[in-house]
Amino acid sequence: MRVLIVTAGSWGDVAPYTGLGARLRSAGHDVVLATHERFRQAVTVHGLGFRPLPVDPREELASASGQGLARAVSAPVEMARIMRMAAAFMPRLSAGVTEAVRQGTDVLLSSTVTEPMCSVLGEALRLPTIGLHLQPLQPTSEFPPMVTGRRSLGPYGNRLATHALWAATDRIFAPAVGTLRRELGLPPRRWGGPLSLPRDRTVLHGFSTRIVARPADWPHGHRVCGYWWPPTTPGWQPDPRLVDFLAAGPPPVFAGFGSCVTAEAERLSDLLARALRRAKVRGIIQAGWSGLHAEGDDLLTVQEVPHAWLFPRTAAVVHHAGAGTTAAGLRAGVPAVPVPVQLDQHFWAARLTRLGVAPTPVRFQRLTAERLATAITAATHDPALRTRSRLLAGHLAQEDGAQPVLDTLERLG
Repeated sequence: MRVLIVTAGSWGDVAPYTGLGARLRSAGHDVVLATHERFRQAVTVHGLGFRPLPVDPREELASASGQGLARAVSAPVEMARIMRMAAAFMPRLSAGVTEAVRQGTDVLLSSTVTEPMCSVLGEALRLPTIGLHLQPLQPTSEFPPMVTGRRSLGPYGNRLATHALWAATDRIFAPAVGTLRRELGLPPRRWGGPLSLPRDRTVLHGFSTRIVARPADWPHGHRVCGYWWPPTTPGWQPDPRLVDFLAAGPPPVFAGFGSCVTAEAERLSDLLARALRRAKVRGIIQAGWSGLHAEGDDLLTVQEVPHAWLFPRTAAVVHHAGAGTTAAGLRAGVPAVPVPVQLDQHFWAARLTRLGVAPTPVRFQRLTAERLATAITAATHDPALRTRSRLLAGHLAQEDGAQPVLDTLERLG
């Protein structure tokens, strides 16, 4: 079967689909991944086909609007900035998704950001369309919207708040989706659920029920499958400097913010170095898209290193609580120090604390060397956090998140 996976965003929004795509390919499917040109090599190295989408996520996050997300002091301010930034590139993204789908496929698998366009294309071209979500975004009474960073608002409040968020988000997609429907000769869209997506559609979620149990009030077609782990690049070998650093002392603490971009990289690098030294631990700092850097006898800066290889060799992981990095830390069985910056990161950070594998999150906008050092000390000295982390990692190792996706495709075939 020809399978097209469509996704847009940062590397964390792409990496899980490379692992899923490789698994589908090994089962005999012809798999193509449509995403940004920046990630072409990271996709094709695993034997997957590639179709380019416009927009460079690194450039968008490095823009004034993108860097403003890291400075947002509240969820409403953050959402307003996201809406302005996304509205500017959504027409281009919609055109790119359309071109990728028109090149041919038997089934369309779509991430959250591209699902509104893929749903329209699936309707027009009569293609089976399945959502592949990395976050639990469907309204539920069990927890509030992911981007708010709030505690539960109660059963009715949680659902109401999520519907309100969907209504606001709909304004980002509405112009592009409306234009696409007209171009494809479809009637104007009707309200059928969030972003006018069919409520009875199939949505498969790439995280574990151990981390987020499937809400009882979700539609029947929404299923939580388990994680889709990114594969390691064939032939990858660690830098000898990294190997030597790991061998030179006790397990270090990893610190990195992935694709988050800040204009104050020098200040953040200094803050991380001071916090690690204040906590009296060795540290590995990942440069990431901000270009963080700090060196010394007790500190090493690295570029891209597979989390599956590095994290199990650390004492704890300081990270921005993105979905992918959160999953990698859980898989490694080491405590986390979540420092959420924006969007769904607040949800994952709170979830780590609730699971008992991390101390209380330190919000990025309130980050100081003293607060971070205190959290690092808690993560590296509390045996209960490490015990729970290892236990949870053992459970995750027994799950196969890709199999439900394969089963779904087999039913289509």
